[in-house]
Amino acid sequence: MRTCVGFLKTPHPLDQRSCSDATSEIPDVCLSTSVCDRLQREQSSFLFLSSCSSSGKLVSVFGFLKRTPDGGPGPMKFAIFGLSISSSWGNGHATIWRGLCRALSRLGHRVTFFEKDVPYYAAHRDLTASDDYDLVLYSDWKEIGDCVERATRESDASIVTSYCPDSQQACDAVLNSRAQRKVFYDLDTPVTLESFSRRGWVDYIPSYGLAPFDLVLSYTGGNALQDLQQRMGARNVAPLYGCADPAIHKPVNDHSSYASDLSYLGTYAPDRQGILQQLFLEPARRSPEKKFLIGGAQYPEDFPWSENVWFVHHVPPGHHPAFYSSCSLTLSVTRAPMASCGFCPSARLFEAAACRTPVISDYWPGLESFFEPGREILVAENPNDVVEALSRDSRDLREIGAAAHERVLAEHTASHRAEQLLELLEAA
Repeated sequence: MRTCVGFLKTPHPLDQRSCSDATSEIPDVCLSTSVCDRLQREQSSFLFLSSCSSSGKLVSVFGFLKRTPDGGPGPMKFAIFGLSISSSWGNGHATIWRGLCRALSRLGHRVTFFEKDVPYYAAHRDLTASDDYDLVLYSDWKEIGDCVERATRESDASIVTSYCPDSQQACDAVLNSRAQRKVFYDLDTPVTLESFSRRGWVDYIPSYGLAPFDLVLSYTGGNALQDLQQRMGARNVAPLYGCADPAIHKPVNDHSSYASDLSYLGTYAPDRQGILQQLFLEPARRSPEKKFLIGGAQYPEDFPWSENVWFVHHVPPGHHPAFYSSCSLTLSVTRAPMASCGFCPSARLFEAAACRTPVISDYWPGLESFFEPGREILVAENPNDVVEALSRDSRDLREIGAAAHERVLAEHTASHRAEQLLELLEAA
């Protein structure tokens, strides 16, 4: 058995206010009444459990105890305030959260995701509801005051993410709540740090910084973790990397629409264009007999297309397995700020590997911590490396894809990340 010792929490100005002060201006209106009514009905208390096996592996973490007749333990509750889970259009957060929320649900926990209903994502929504978690779509923060207060008060963990449209209000609500763990999850850490260096502030980082949170999670590891502490004031920092959901990301039959020798799946980004030019467009120019395929949104009209480079305008998450399974090799390209930080595996990298598709990637520090170069992944520094990879025997490529597939199933699934999250919450 192991005794858990809590961290000393630095007092925050919001903690000085009484509950009546904090909620006095919240209107008695909520858009998602079904979710909020359920939260109100469930009167609960908390039980903190901590035990380890003799090997030190976590056996159980703090659980949730409902006041049921048999007094048995129930699920943990999570309240999450993020960018969007309902639309994957130009938004990498959606697939990350869908996998993580499904994994938490499969472990018996309950998740409520709060998302502002903005026109951009509403016009490209590919998810409206899920059996695994509750989705609260709202148009104005003031309209969900009661719902937010109830969800955070009854949660084991309340989490605010980067690019949350109402981040300041959400952070205030979480930090002023009685949530057992108050967490900020930066899914865009290198962009956050770069923006802070350039402007001295970041839209989605609260004005008082990250010090009041019990735990700050980062989608990027390495030196970025120290930067979050030293520059943003975070006290307890840990990486929570991307992942794949094997229930969705798995080998499927080829689809003629996605057939290619080399594919690339990703939203257009100016800071990714240089490496995309070097590792995709230039190899395409040198290999006119091969077919190259790009899938993604927001590509400009003046993008330098060529005759053997094909384009699919946005590939919905449900089609990702077919996209990857239909190509001989797929390219993973890292945005410049992330590559400079290192330890920044994209979710696409794990998804492709889970589909048993061989991946060739640009190099960034820490890559070998996730996949073994040469055996589980190919690494390219210049166009010649890509052209050479395209000329490899198909059997060699399939072996690399199979090895990467085994590595993902062993270490990088949504279930692994959900369990890591629970361990981090316990340790906070």
